Amino acid sequence: MTSTTVQMNRPQLPRRVAVISDVHGNRHALEAVLAAIDSSPFDEIWCLGDLVGYGAEPDACVEAVEARVSAMLVGNHDLAVIGAFDISEFSHGAAEAVRWTRATMRPESIATLQKYEPLNLDHAVALYHASPRDPIWEYVLSARQASACMDAQARRVSLVGHSHIALSFQRSDEQPASGALRPEGTTLDISEGQWILNPGAVGQPRDGDPRAAWLELDLDSWSATWHRAEYDIEGAAAAIRAAGLPATLADRLAVGQ
Repeated sequence: MTSTTVQMNRPQLPRRVAVISDVHGNRHALEAVLAAIDSSPFDEIWCLGDLVGYGAEPDACVEAVEARVSAMLVGNHDLAVIGAFDISEFSHGAAEAVRWTRATMRPESIATLQKYEPLNLDHAVALYHASPRDPIWEYVLSARQASACMDAQARRVSLVGHSHIALSFQRSDEQPASGALRPEGTTLDISEGQWILNPGAVGQPRDGDPRAAWLELDLDSWSATWHRAEYDIEGAAAAIRAAGLPATLADRLAVGQ
């Protein structure tokens, strides 16, 4: 076999990836983000977990993501719904949403969530639901935390979700880690140094911008761009109220908190 044949048979690596996270049963937000992604060519879509919890349409979200993504993680809310751990330490609203989701979600959706892990190290960047130190629970929200996580991460660049906040942390040689919130349209050169990138949340942003968040990752140029998508917030909130879930879960969508 010639070297040319080997090269031709080698699977093509993704170069331009759309990254989503924390959908949380919000079909309206997910559909808006997928439409935005479809408006521009991407090689793959990656999801960092928490398809369910809080929102009223978990089955639709699991089905849509399962059909579209090539790399999928499971998050703490997903794990709670499939019974992987106790929910006694969840907030009242989160625990109520887990109970409701367990009672209403289709068995096929449960089986889908059971297939995945909270981390994926099969790519040029490392994927974690929460953090490199604790892929299920840790919120990476400070430079000190980020520095410790960079010591533990499996790749130079990591993607994390969980906090619902669009942000990034960077550490260069002999320099301390630093970070910042990343509003819509921010593009960063991530070709050097260590990075932790959070796309923000599709279904329940908590950074003061209620629009659905997602990240564009270019592995050719090593750049990252943060995006937001307008969606029918009132429609998503109405679905939560109609399901009998806590009203606070509906009210928070309009303020992005």
